[in-house]
Amino acid sequence: ILDIGGESTRPGAHPVPEAEELRRVVPVISGLISAGVTARISIDTTKAGVAAAALEAGATLVNDVSALRADPALTGLVADAGADVCLMHMLGEPRTMQSDPHYGDVVAEVKAFLIKRMAFAIDRGIAEERIMLDPGIGFGKTCEHNLELLRRLPEITAIGRPVVIGTSRKSFLGRITGREVDDRLAATIASNVIAFE
Repeated sequence: ILDIGGESTRPGAHPVPEAEELRRVVPVISGLISAGVTARISIDTTKAGVAAAALEAGATLVNDVSALRADPALTGLVADAGADVCLMHMLGEPRTMQSDPHYGDVVAEVKAFLIKRMAFAIDRGIAEERIMLDPGIGFGKTCEHNLELLRRLPEITAIGRPVVIGTSRKSFLGRITGREVDDRLAATIASNVIAFE
């Protein structure tokens, strides 16, 4: 899967207007399709208008960090298009998600959220087999929360849908290794291998 996004979701990031997001992603998706890329193309967006244009350009998966909460029109669009969707857990929004996140039991709470959002999607016409789940590593979570999610990942996979993990160069890897963002490739690979295992 190649995931194409035109709006940053890093901590503290500000929203991008839809027109600018479209300008950034549609030519990339069209170019990948024209080049004959065989990987699946995913559009990383919370906006129905961006998702619609990306699907028309050749994307087949909508990766929504809001788990279909940000744009009410996105759910119907995904259902009508017969597209796949990835639902991710995030505490708050990118601008505020790392402002002192708290959980009683991070894994139980993330799991309950993903089950609830999956039920919402199915209830609104998205086929269960088209849903992937993402516990949202680094999205409103401390280093300890991220490590607990990775350690107890079988509790998330027990939901029964494919689980997507995104750890690439995230700050919790820097806290563990003491390395700056551009020097976290080994930690990224290690965390992904652990998740895969």
